[in-house]
Amino acid sequence: MARIKRGTTVRRRHKKLLALTKGHRATRHSLYKRAHESMIHALSYAYAHRRDRKGDMRRLWIVRVSAASRAQGLSYAQFIYGLKKSGIEINRKILADMAVREPEAFASLVTTAKGQLQN
Repeated sequence: MARIKRGTTVRRRHKKLLALTKGHRATRHSLYKRAHESMIHALSYAYAHRRDRKGDMRRLWIVRVSAASRAQGLSYAQFIYGLKKSGIEINRKILADMAVREPEAFASLVTTAKGQLQN
């Protein structure tokens, strides 16, 4: 039986990895061993930062809602507490979107929260 060498398989695997590291600097996109290290790090950073991005977005929404509610004369904490007391369950993402795109609707939510705080 003839001996089968794996040159084409290895080359295909190496080319696939080098394609993944396209755009990396210096030998990190051209030498297989360095490219493999670079890819491992890049993928681990991508995994971790996908989770970090969720917290970043929540912080951004809170800042936007806080700014919009302060413009209406109510702090963020009081606004959220007033919404909870009035039974309005809108998440921060939607609140931030309303604050930017529909200021009139957001203002009505703030007045509802203010009304609940005075009771």
